[in-house]
Amino acid sequence: MRFTVRVPATSANVGPGFDTFGLALDLCNELVVDVGAPASVSWEGEGAAHLPTDGSDLVSRTIVTVAERMQLETPTLAIHGRNHIPLARGLGSSSAAIVAGVVAASRVLGLGLDHDDDPSSVFALASELEGHPDNAAPATFGGFTVALPDGFVRRFDPHPDLRPVLLVPPFALPTEQARAALPAAVPRDDAIFNAAHAALVVEAITREPALLRVALRDRLHQDARLALVPDAAEVFDLVARRRLPVCVSGAGPTLLVFEHEGGEPLSHEGLELPPAWRILRPGVRTAGFHVAER
Repeated sequence: MRFTVRVPATSANVGPGFDTFGLALDLCNELVVDVGAPASVSWEGEGAAHLPTDGSDLVSRTIVTVAERMQLETPTLAIHGRNHIPLARGLGSSSAAIVAGVVAASRVLGLGLDHDDDPSSVFALASELEGHPDNAAPATFGGFTVALPDGFVRRFDPHPDLRPVLLVPPFALPTEQARAALPAAVPRDDAIFNAAHAALVVEAITREPALLRVALRDRLHQDARLALVPDAAEVFDLVARRRLPVCVSGAGPTLLVFEHEGGEPLSHEGLELPPAWRILRPGVRTAGFHVAER
């Protein structure tokens, strides 16, 4: 048996929706699994030269963990990853790997978790293993998601006019470092500010994108994370001065920008981006993971 699992990149937080909001992007990693083939792990694309091939990678470890939980033996597998999601850039590469691993384990072990009509079991397990439901939710369900700490998820259809642009720097920011920079407590006024703006983000993403420039403002996490990456902070300010909606994607350092419909596209020259920064226009992905038999 041979099959391919496709899982999208995600942008978590989406401004004020700290640890809650997530947006699926049409930039997918692909995992090709051959059951019964000689055991092997290989990679191509983003991060291929740095990912382990001895079975200690996140996908392989997830498959083994799921099998152990179910008290089942993992069959011999050959897996090959085609990675399009930049690693450690705030685009959900870890969540994509874990969702892919859970889906692959379900398929090879016959668990039946990976049904397109009800992927909630995949989300529950992936969220538990990864620890970040705001990334696991859009990777599983697609679209725009609101994930609550108790595991409840609500998916929304994003507005068709959304034009997400990713400004991807050449440097990484580990999630653990970005989270460690956050204060343990925040002032009440800042909590109220974020609650109000988060409510507005839902309206902006689903019904009125013109509200995004106001809605994406945040007082809980972005300033602390941008302070760790001054180059990204400078680009953030450049975009904001052009009056474009911008936020930190996930833990950063990638920035998520929304271009205006009919406006001039962002460019390296227009933004004066530092060397080696990339501009990606993946579009919004309305679906989550997908499995194709081959």
